[in-house]
Amino acid sequence: MATRIGIDLGGTKIEIAVLSSDGEVLHRNRVPTPRGSYDGTVRALVELVASAESVTGTTATVGIGMPGAVSPATGLVKNANSVWLNGRSLHRDLEQAMGRPIRLANDANCFALSEATDGAGAGAATVFGVIIGTGTGGGVVVHGHLCTGPNAIAGEWGHNPLPWPDDDERPGPECYCGKYGCIETFLSGPGLARDYRAVTGRDHAAPAIAALAEAGDRDAVAALERYAHRMARALASIINVLDPDVIVLGGGMSNVQRLYTRVPELLPQFVFSDRVDNVIRPPRHGDASGVRGAAWLWND
Repeated sequence: MATRIGIDLGGTKIEIAVLSSDGEVLHRNRVPTPRGSYDGTVRALVELVASAESVTGTTATVGIGMPGAVSPATGLVKNANSVWLNGRSLHRDLEQAMGRPIRLANDANCFALSEATDGAGAGAATVFGVIIGTGTGGGVVVHGHLCTGPNAIAGEWGHNPLPWPDDDERPGPECYCGKYGCIETFLSGPGLARDYRAVTGRDHAAPAIAALAEAGDRDAVAALERYAHRMARALASIINVLDPDVIVLGGGMSNVQRLYTRVPELLPQFVFSDRVDNVIRPPRHGDASGVRGAAWLWND
């Protein structure tokens, strides 16, 4: 039975799963990410693969979802918020350490591929996978194939400016990329928390704000309304360019149920069409989409 290993290399944890040819999870494990240590990260990945293959008694293909991307120009990692990976030859070093070919892709791309393969976007011609968690990213899958582009940045909508900004949204918060007003600064979980704090003076993380809104707290409801309005504008810019059949939301903010009703209500104001038939769905595989998508990188 052919098996595939998928790894989700996150900023705080590394998760591994072994999938059978039909998508059944045969083994799953996670360890803390050796933050700040490139050599420690490589070592942890090698040890996880060796352990998984020992437990399952198989030798598998290895796909890894990671923050940032491998530059086609240099072969080095770029744009990773796990900054100790940037400028390093992660792909080459892992292939040498594991003694086999591996495939690397951006973690948001892996999410999109997972949900397009056998998740919430299965069967759709074009799927846009959205990550709205600690950061904001995205991935594009067309007819089952991941689109990365010549710069390996396809789907990186989080580092475009927020469309149609109101006066109080200019120039916007400073982003770690060095610019101001990026979509990520508004639609990430920390972005929601920052907005809530700016209006109320109170500190709450995004999940707490969502819970307060569900309980009827007026400030929290208003914060989520601003968030939904910004998401509608940001997704409209994607729809106007790509027009995906299905948009799948992932990351912590994808658990906010009101987004699946409110954002579609707001989209017609901004989409350049007489009607908006794009479907917005929650992920079928939830937190498991990262590792599943990484495994499907070998689904030739």
